[in-house]
Amino acid sequence: MRKASKIFTVLVFLFLYLPMLVLAVASFNKGSDPQVFKGFTLGNYSALFRDGVLLPLLLNSIIVALISSLLATVLGTAATLGIQRMKPRLRRFTMALTNIPLTNPEIVTGVSLALLFAFAGQAMKLKSIMGFWTLLIAHVTFNLPYVILSVQPKLLQMDENLTEAALDLGCTPMRAFWKVILPEIMPGVISGLLMSFAMSLDDFVISYFVYGPNFVTLPVEIYNYTKKPLHPKIYALFTLLFLAILVVMTVMNLLQARDSAKQRGNRLSRTRKRANSASGGI
Repeated sequence: MRKASKIFTVLVFLFLYLPMLVLAVASFNKGSDPQVFKGFTLGNYSALFRDGVLLPLLLNSIIVALISSLLATVLGTAATLGIQRMKPRLRRFTMALTNIPLTNPEIVTGVSLALLFAFAGQAMKLKSIMGFWTLLIAHVTFNLPYVILSVQPKLLQMDENLTEAALDLGCTPMRAFWKVILPEIMPGVISGLLMSFAMSLDDFVISYFVYGPNFVTLPVEIYNYTKKPLHPKIYALFTLLFLAILVVMTVMNLLQARDSAKQRGNRLSRTRKRANSASGGI
């Protein structure tokens, strides 16, 4: 059974990452046909960095991803603190609403936001409301649940007595947040930030419905490129994007693993102290 499980796991990973390996190999191919390898070259990457169209669009994607992830992290952290202080029944209801965007199809979210923005544009008598701000609002909207679900477990793990002790010692609520609460939940905040950045950087479906002609992101433009034969520099771009997302997710997993190890060490230390106290009392 274990052997079959290992074989199945290997097959799953091959299915997931073999296309990316083919794409990476094609990015170093001298020929334009990815099925025929005509020799190794870095010309596709140099052509990509000389491109005057794709690089500004990549910059647009990075700007939207960076700003939306920062805003979503601030708003999501504040929302998590508020949710934690709700009554149990209201908290469960709020978390159920928070989870809906995660299970909702992206195309439904994109169409809904597009209709909302169109209605707002008509109310404000604007010819075209779609652009940077609609993209930013949409990205913050679908990033919020990821931040909340990243921060909430860390908030639940924190000892509530720490905040009360800080307040008893003279801290204001704001100072207690900066000095006590935020350091305790920081791993979850960073994980939510990295997750939001990664999700925003490569989002296409929602962005396609809310972008405007004056501000286009890279995934939307790449969709237009797929309607005609792809230039090999596009393979190089795909490879770099994949590596960027891979690095972000790896850093996030390492931070989570380090935090889990720290939590286990703290629990072990507390257990030893209790055992020593019990043995000393005896």
